[in-house]
Amino acid sequence: MKQRQRETLDRIIDALVPTVPPPEHMLAEARMTAKARKAVLEGAEWLTAAQIAKLAGFSASNPSAQPNKWKKDGLIFAIRHQSTDYFPAYGIDPTANYRPVMALAKVLHAFGNTKDAWGLAYWFASVNSFLGGKRPQDLLANTPDRVIEAARDEVAEIAHG
Repeated sequence: MKQRQRETLDRIIDALVPTVPPPEHMLAEARMTAKARKAVLEGAEWLTAAQIAKLAGFSASNPSAQPNKWKKDGLIFAIRHQSTDYFPAYGIDPTANYRPVMALAKVLHAFGNTKDAWGLAYWFASVNSFLGGKRPQDLLANTPDRVIEAARDEVAEIAHG
């Protein structure tokens, strides 16, 4: 019995300790990514589907249905953090009954598949020279055409890179 317990303990330890320590460049990348994600999360308000549903007055029986449909339809995006989807509050228009900001779909369309959800969040949270040093998330509601053009300019740079 003691032998089996020891073998079980050894297997648990082996599972928890990587076979090869990660290279320093991977640790540096992980630190930078964690710092960037923290900045994104702290730099804007992020809402769960349930929070949006409550604000918009959607059915309480399936609160995530409508926000997830918007995401599927390319009207908004969500980042995944700790097993939960979070939608950017700057992408929701309180003057339109908490529906997606109309220009956001055009920005998402401009990026197509060039950025994942976190990539989009980084872009929206970063100062942008095309926007005079402002962040796209701060201009989306008031000057949406400029943000759409900035997204198109970003994609053009990626394409010609």
